[in-house]
Amino acid sequence: MVFRSLNRTFVVMNSYPQLYQRLVHLYEIREAQAIVRLLLDMRFGLSLADIYAGKVTELSANDTIELEKMMCRLETGEPVQYVLGQAAFHGYIYKVCPGVLIPRPETAELVDWIAQDNRPDLSVLDIGTGSGCIAVTLALLLQQAKVTAWDISPTALQVATENAQQYHADVNVVEQDALHAPITGRQWDIIVSNPPYIAEKERGNMAPNVLDYEPSLALFVSNEDPLLFYRAIAKYAMKSLKNEGELYFEINPVYVNELQALLTNTGFTDVEVRDDQYGKQRMMKASCKR
Repeated sequence: MVFRSLNRTFVVMNSYPQLYQRLVHLYEIREAQAIVRLLLDMRFGLSLADIYAGKVTELSANDTIELEKMMCRLETGEPVQYVLGQAAFHGYIYKVCPGVLIPRPETAELVDWIAQDNRPDLSVLDIGTGSGCIAVTLALLLQQAKVTAWDISPTALQVATENAQQYHADVNVVEQDALHAPITGRQWDIIVSNPPYIAEKERGNMAPNVLDYEPSLALFVSNEDPLLFYRAIAKYAMKSLKNEGELYFEINPVYVNELQALLTNTGFTDVEVRDDQYGKQRMMKASCKR
């Protein structure tokens, strides 16, 4: 905390317990602790040992002022990734900002599934790329692949481009509406998407820091048609995947049976569902065989 009196500035040092206690009105205590540790590590370079040794109170006056500003943002419920301007994903650090969905660990598991197929010269399309975390990571893991990333959001397109550039990843970022994709022939070996899949009726089950800060455009679909994006992408994929090409989705467990039926009815085969690390049905793969 900073106070000014008689043209002098006084900086009050906060200890680690004092910092995380400021967030327990929003988060369970262990999550509050993890958020503060992440902030202190990524922005101020303090290791866990440094934190427990009390080095938080040894930050410079300028760093303490900046820490206070960041804590004030966290106290409103703003996600720590937006406060930092970056998020960890699959061992890389990606730029994020309001207007771009924060990468999730379960999405990294989807990337791992795709990366198991590491044949050379793969053509990969990521539909609804957001921060570009899927497309860029795949380009880094499958170094001979030709990766294209679509999104309709100007913010997402800019952030995805910057993330590709920082890692010198060969990703072609393109403005394209997933609901109106052009049919240009069978050009893709892999299509992957983490589309909006949360029905509006599920809002009540979500944390305020997600609802208040993350982009609704990337999260929600109408109650009347929760498979809207899956249907459009599956239709496009059936016409655009090469023979034995593969379609990968991150999915909402609530609609797993309906989505399996949709893919089968569209003509896909070998539909497979996988659980994420939390035991939730979160990923689906289907093959396009002719």
